Amino acid sequence: MTHFLDLDTTPADDLRSIITQARAMKDARAGQPKGAPDAVQPLAGRMIALIFEKPSTRTRISFDVGARQMGGQTMVLSGKDMQLGHGESIADTARVLSRYCDLIMLRTFEEATLLEMAEHATVPVINGLTDASHPCQIMADIVTYEEHRGSVADRKFVWAGDGNNVCASWLHAAGQFGFDMTFTGPETLDPNPRAVAFARGKGRRVEITRDPLKAAAGADAIVTDTWVSMHDPESARERRHNQLRPYQVNEAMMAAGKPDALFMHCLPAHRNEEATTAVMDGPQSVIFDESENRLHAQKAILRYCLGV
Repeated sequence: MTHFLDLDTTPADDLRSIITQARAMKDARAGQPKGAPDAVQPLAGRMIALIFEKPSTRTRISFDVGARQMGGQTMVLSGKDMQLGHGESIADTARVLSRYCDLIMLRTFEEATLLEMAEHATVPVINGLTDASHPCQIMADIVTYEEHRGSVADRKFVWAGDGNNVCASWLHAAGQFGFDMTFTGPETLDPNPRAVAFARGKGRRVEITRDPLKAAAGADAIVTDTWVSMHDPESARERRHNQLRPYQVNEAMMAAGKPDALFMHCLPAHRNEEATTAVMDGPQSVIFDESENRLHAQKAILRYCLGV
């Protein structure tokens, strides 16, 4: 049984194999109608439980469509449907779901919920997002960068803004895929120190600077995310905006990077907040390629976990 819980806990060779398979599966579907099944049906007869304690667009649709394209069936459940950890313990829920389903994908708040689910499930568990990390997104982002610019190895990626869960997974990826990271944002929103230590422990350069233009110098890609996460209270919005406004990804910041630097954002975005519309819709932006590649990356992750 193979879980996919985080990039720092998945062997680097396995991560590279997932990327290779994702690109191969995308190539195999080229020119087909979007609803057409894959020529190979590795998930035929498999039931996938998709559990969402947090709202979702890309994660829900990409996992659902991906499983169906590969011949599987899905059961989509919300936190309200299950009262996860309230009406029944997470451990017992994991044991019950394992009797019905072949795999569990969980998008939740606390990392501890994911880890308890994985500990007690007897089927593979995939991390669809927690407050600590978002590994599936970064796998899609690696696919996206490499199909545009080649290997990520020894590249410079810049994260601008809040050192949140997505930033943590980028730092894990830096260590596993062999690229460098520069964080630029306010000190109060610095990235998880354990994620920074992981990347540095793998021999990668991780820099933290408060000067966004200095950070962007020589960048191969500039990455950002929303300033206010979906679970943050409305009262946090103004304070976050005041802290993060100097770190907006704008035309000047993109110009400080390499001429062929890519702009990346996992979406959803608040236009003209964390990034200007001109950047988001500009020639260096690959944000919608990232969204598309969630489908292909997650199909490869499903196959990896199920050994098919």
